[in-house]
Amino acid sequence: MNNNIQIATLGGGCFWCIDAAFRRVKGVLNVSSGYAGGEIENPSYQQICTGLTGHAEVVQLDFDSSIISYNTLLEMFFTLHDATQLNRQGNDVGTQYRSVIYYHDEQQKDEAEAMIAALQKQIREPIVTELSPLTHFYPAEQYHQDYYNENPNQGYCSILIAPKLEKFARYYADQLK
Repeated sequence: MNNNIQIATLGGGCFWCIDAAFRRVKGVLNVSSGYAGGEIENPSYQQICTGLTGHAEVVQLDFDSSIISYNTLLEMFFTLHDATQLNRQGNDVGTQYRSVIYYHDEQQKDEAEAMIAALQKQIREPIVTELSPLTHFYPAEQYHQDYYNENPNQGYCSILIAPKLEKFARYYADQLK
């Protein structure tokens, strides 16, 4: 077993965008869109869209920390969404779209706290990113997995995700596959 394999769980709005970006990163071995932080087991997309289950749309990343650090993944995460928007990202509104980091151990918690504190010094608006221990991750339905690559011409993908991926590629060109 490779001791460098770690897991990160991040939510920053619709998981399709976060999923698409992290699939392009060297050292990210697997990306799974799913749900975390809610009150019911194995929720469906329809259930979490009500905003009543308490789940957030998240991506869970398996990554090789000898290739990419958790801290670098956090930096990337914060470039992919607006951490000052409470329970929304753009036109996606609801608690399921909140900015959230679910940490897997105390080291991840400490690194996330330090990252948030450093970023907060650079901007006026308060960062509203939730920081919580991961209790359960539920993979989303199969049609949500790798959604952007499977549906690049779908309106949401071409209008909202494609420009974010272009910006992401400019910032992190040397770290992409």
